[in-house]
Amino acid sequence: MTETVFADDAAIAKAVELLNQGRLVAFPTETVYGLGADAGSAEAVTGIFKAKGRPVDHPLIVHIASSTQLSDWANMVPETAQRLAKRFWPGPLTLILKKRPEVPNEVTGGQDTVGLRIPDNPVALRLLRAFGGGIAAPSANRFKRVSPTQASHVAEELDGLVDLILDGGPCRVGVESTIIDLSGASPLLLRPGSISKAEIEQVLQCELTEISTTNNDTPRAPGQMAVHYAPSTPTRLCPSEQLNDTIRQLAEQGKKIGLLAYRFEWNSSMTIIQLPETAEAYAQGLYAALRELDRQRLDIILVEQPPESNEWHAINDRLKKAATAF
Repeated sequence: MTETVFADDAAIAKAVELLNQGRLVAFPTETVYGLGADAGSAEAVTGIFKAKGRPVDHPLIVHIASSTQLSDWANMVPETAQRLAKRFWPGPLTLILKKRPEVPNEVTGGQDTVGLRIPDNPVALRLLRAFGGGIAAPSANRFKRVSPTQASHVAEELDGLVDLILDGGPCRVGVESTIIDLSGASPLLLRPGSISKAEIEQVLQCELTEISTTNNDTPRAPGQMAVHYAPSTPTRLCPSEQLNDTIRQLAEQGKKIGLLAYRFEWNSSMTIIQLPETAEAYAQGLYAALRELDRQRLDIILVEQPPESNEWHAINDRLKKAATAF
């Protein structure tokens, strides 16, 4: 069984020792828990793909402790990257830059770019500073499954496949980082997150192009699959005004239903998890709620469609990959 330990100084020291041995350590960030390995070791990074069941052409994000380490991984650090790093790091922003030749292809999925960020979490930063190098860390869950925002979620998915889980409590943000590609002629938004497109555009003083996801292309960055973040239980997005009729129809078919709601109320024995009406608080609880509903052995999970406004953009991105709309 994998050991889960409170992230005190002794646990950090043990995690560093394991990373130096080429082994896997799960740790909290402000977004989700990451499955970490020494990003400078191709062999260690290969263990991430084996544990997750992740295709090897899917690039990973390298977590670093300081922006001074950018040049250790990036062949060139453009002025736009420096501006964004100064404004948003530590924080939930990943920058895609041209990689140095010595960066293992296992980290980059064979591409000529590398994703880098400084997480805004005290445990993650203590670990990175103590380790001294970069830690490659996708979300600590099986490929395409719901991301973990608590140490217990990691244990549910990867018990026996990761050497140590550092428990730093629930993640503060709850959805994965915004990803900006600065490796080309113009900046691209590859994945929305809690740092909005508008905030990035304000710093860069230019318009961002958002890249849609498909199943046909090799992903440029994590989280770009059309189906991702998905519970095992069939999950469907449903507009609020259609929920009454949809629930009745499914109940008449004898379906055992769970509902993830933010405004809708239903007086019945149906399993309901009510999340807050603000986007920030909703995001914090989203993955934990999906995991809880997934444990209930339901026939179907209904998700009340949140607003389609800019502040809900990252949440809707995750829900549309986790569920199929009616």
